[in-house]
Amino acid sequence: MPADLRSLMADPTFRLTPLASVDESTLAAPLAWAHNSDLPDPTPWLEPGGLLLTDGAPFLPPHSADPGDYVARLVGLGVRALGVSVGILLSEVPAPLIEQCARHGLPLLEVSRETPFMGIIKAVSDATAADERARLERSLLAQRRVARAALRPDGLSAILRELEQALQTWVALFDAAGARVLVPQTSGVPTALEDDVSEAVGTVLAGRRAAAARVSLGGVGEVMLQTLGQGGQLRGVLAVGIAGESFDRARQDLVDSVIALASISLEQSSTLDIARRRLRSGILELLAAGVTGVAGDTVRHLWGRLPAEPIRVARLAVAHSDDALDTHPLIPALEVVAEKRPGALFFAEQGEHVVAVFRDGDDAGLFDAAAPHGPTGGVSSRVGWDDFAVALTEARRAEERSSARQPVVFFDELAGAGILGHLEQTRAHEVARHILLPLADDVELRRILEVWLEHNGSWGPAADELGIHRHTLRHRVDGAAVRLGLDLDGFAGRAELWNALQLTAE
Repeated sequence: MPADLRSLMADPTFRLTPLASVDESTLAAPLAWAHNSDLPDPTPWLEPGGLLLTDGAPFLPPHSADPGDYVARLVGLGVRALGVSVGILLSEVPAPLIEQCARHGLPLLEVSRETPFMGIIKAVSDATAADERARLERSLLAQRRVARAALRPDGLSAILRELEQALQTWVALFDAAGARVLVPQTSGVPTALEDDVSEAVGTVLAGRRAAAARVSLGGVGEVMLQTLGQGGQLRGVLAVGIAGESFDRARQDLVDSVIALASISLEQSSTLDIARRRLRSGILELLAAGVTGVAGDTVRHLWGRLPAEPIRVARLAVAHSDDALDTHPLIPALEVVAEKRPGALFFAEQGEHVVAVFRDGDDAGLFDAAAPHGPTGGVSSRVGWDDFAVALTEARRAEERSSARQPVVFFDELAGAGILGHLEQTRAHEVARHILLPLADDVELRRILEVWLEHNGSWGPAADELGIHRHTLRHRVDGAAVRLGLDLDGFAGRAELWNALQLTAE
């Protein structure tokens, strides 16, 4: 480990005497360097984190440096401590210097005349070099372990466990949908940080491209995030906790090695992913053709089973996407859902759409997983597997009625609304408004026609309700027929007028 003030003060060969109280954290802080200088302002040539040694020349003529300014500059740079030799130029450490060091919280050590500065400098340098060698050896050992772990059947899980043990911190893996992937024998994200880490992961994934980020976790450390997989088809995010000790180059190299191995492992599986997607699409064709037995056996061997009856079929279209469907994050998001609950959800690609099947009353998290990706779609009524082709048609018809205002439409809603409701979903009200355009400014005539049709075209009852003579009513209706270009003596004309009135009702 690197040298610190405690180890130097404990070494009797250095004869170091503290002239001001030093707290434990300062004593234990590692020293990056030790150096001597007699310049009145050595800070332009120093770096933070070290021990500065002087024989007192800066405080004697011709320099006569002001102790307050001298100490303030050292503290501003981040120097950890100051050592002053006595018995050479100074008989004792000047009282103003002791006072300023105490005021600024800078540890001040009296160095005996018999103690050569070079001995202290060499001790700090040797300790730093030894620590760097030890870190490098640990890093190389950890990388060898990680490489061996990658050859195991559970390669990805094994290398993450090795990474966590090597770094002595928490490591977590998130899938392409931002959900935690549970890796056996790893500690995972601390409970108190779960929300912050999940939010940070979601932000990185939302960028839809390869990225790395370090995010502060409310004063309790940081998390380093690195996407896995290629941009446009991210496979997930690796999260590594950073707390306490700085993340040095050796640790970063180890993380980079794990990321490279994990990415290679995931990319090597891409060919298998493509084959699985094509197989699902083939199974979907079998189901649509009514070959349910063969399709069910194939699914059972690969994914468990098909959802139990009664089922519903959903047809989803990705909205406002510039990506091809096979690289869109909706696919891995649905894969996560299907893997979590085998047999609860089956999905497959069909052209530019995704068809998903789930048990009635249990969508298995389908819509929650799909919502962040902005799909529109339709859902069939509840059916059995023998009626899968019918359900697929219903889902397509419902999806045609979807919109930004109503992204997902259930076929039950269309059927429950009747034919008139179906016409409303097809925007037939615009046609109806065009039909009734000749009556646009005649609210009274519209009311007369509505009452007349409500009485099934009976002149007497309609005239009585309107409070006009039946001949007046007939005259007004005949005039409306001419203006609208409809034959209101027959059922077809009356039905068209009735539907138009209902579709444009306020």
